[in-house]
Amino acid sequence: MREYEMDFAVNALNILAMTFVVVLGLVAALIVVLFVIDRLQTSDAIRRNYPVLGRFRGIFTTLGEFFRQYFFAMDREELPFNRAQRDWVERASENVGNTIAFGSTRNLSVSGTPVFVNAAFPPLDEERAETRPMEIGPHAALPYRAPSIFNISGMSFGALSRPAVRALSRGAARAGIWMNTGEGGLSPYHLEGGCDIVFQIGTASYGVRDANGNLDDDKLREVAENPCVRMFEVKLSQGAKPGKGGILPGEKVSAEIAAIRGIEAGKPSISPNRHRAVDDWGDLLDLVGHVRAVTGKPVGIKTVLGSSDPWEAFFEQVLRRGIEHAPDFITLDGGEGGTGASPMPLMDLVGMSIREALPRMVDLRDRHGLKERIRIIASGKLMVPGDVAWAICAGADFVTSARGFMFSLGCIQALKCNRNTCPTGVTTHDPRLQRGLVVEEKDQRVAHYARGITREVETIAHSVGVAEPRQMRRRHVRIVQPDGRSVPMSRLFPAQGMENGAGAR
Repeated sequence: MREYEMDFAVNALNILAMTFVVVLGLVAALIVVLFVIDRLQTSDAIRRNYPVLGRFRGIFTTLGEFFRQYFFAMDREELPFNRAQRDWVERASENVGNTIAFGSTRNLSVSGTPVFVNAAFPPLDEERAETRPMEIGPHAALPYRAPSIFNISGMSFGALSRPAVRALSRGAARAGIWMNTGEGGLSPYHLEGGCDIVFQIGTASYGVRDANGNLDDDKLREVAENPCVRMFEVKLSQGAKPGKGGILPGEKVSAEIAAIRGIEAGKPSISPNRHRAVDDWGDLLDLVGHVRAVTGKPVGIKTVLGSSDPWEAFFEQVLRRGIEHAPDFITLDGGEGGTGASPMPLMDLVGMSIREALPRMVDLRDRHGLKERIRIIASGKLMVPGDVAWAICAGADFVTSARGFMFSLGCIQALKCNRNTCPTGVTTHDPRLQRGLVVEEKDQRVAHYARGITREVETIAHSVGVAEPRQMRRRHVRIVQPDGRSVPMSRLFPAQGMENGAGAR
């Protein structure tokens, strides 16, 4: 028996030794092959000069994004959204306690930081009020009484996956908020939850276009007949790519998406950089009026502010025609807005930040006496309560978020939206990756997040001494300056009219 055991041990050692030699030989052969490939290739100077070893640079560069996010970056350091912001959304989406201990990790001396002015004698609990609904489109045949100050910004089916759109629709219905379709048309998945829908008409008129890409009134009327569709939004531009149309890679244009949009499957879907029929402000008002007449529903525009000067002519044109010809709302996106695919120069360098643009647009509207006629919807990196409350103080009537709701679906900021490899299933059409996004779980997270934002914005409003958020004014928030001191936003952006006057910002 002992002799048998000895033979078995020797044979095992021989097999292990042979395996080690074979593996070592294969590794050596692989190194030789990679050495030859690296030395002969001409595209990468590092690999050509340092064969094999130069490959580690690419590996470490790829892994660096991962390690920075999880191990090295502090809570407030990451871009475009830091860990503290993402963690807040995560906790709100799970409907768990969102309190923190020991002290804020936010550096309150950073220029631009909003600091809210707490009241000496805030309203008692029984004096508080929930945010009231607000009417949009009084001159439309079917005005919309919007119940929530916080809603889902435009995200197309195509840019988002099928389960992501389904979860957003169902979550929006649970929370009583609206959902913007984005420029990709109206899919069955937008309608699944029965939520209120804002149909966005992009520069390519997806979903309401004829064979030549022009606006088709019959298709427009058909969309408007759906009772879930409450408003229409004519998109001029968005913050991440002002001056350029939407970009959907060809691998994302499935037969289903192509049918919904009215385009050819398998080919990149690139929208024109503007509406071909709109050459000036008059044309824009004509288009808004036409869509409102065909649909009978409120119609607004979405834009990015590069300068407030050209918009003087827009508001003057509105007053010349009559306020009934005005758009029912203006969605203002900031240059910091996000998207799945955009050229870096446009993403980084074009378009005014929402922090500057919003007060300017509000002042233009109010100075022309259109405060009660045109609602302002703020968008652009506003996804936590403080940012939403700041926008309301600045004069926004509503706030919309896209990336906040993506985080509520489970987005981990992998920055792969344009590659069809999103690991959480939010922006991919790979069925294997989509399996991770369970609609019946995520729709509840969407609703929790929306309610959490509204609840905490109401808390800020009560803290500054008003009964509900839309009573907040610019005097209720101070903005930190480069020298570390803060000044009232009402001094930086004096409101049109007396600050203490009725209804004044």
